[in-house]
Amino acid sequence: MSLSDKIGNKVDEFGGKAKEAAGNATGDDDLRAEGKADQVESAVKGAVENVKDAIGDAVDKAKNALGK
Repeated sequence: MSLSDKIGNKVDEFGGKAKEAAGNATGDDDLRAEGKADQVESAVKGAVENVKDAIGDAVDKAKNALGK
């Protein structure tokens, strides 16, 4: 995962937390739910990026093992 992807995911996560907190403070259930959804979306993006990184690492190791 690139640094800009990591930063973007953290921005989305913190934005979601801020929305959730604002929803809690104002009693706005829709805003609270939107904030939680933003946090879940950020977590999923991070997980997908981690899987992509792991696959890339495995491919690199296989290439090195085969001498390519």
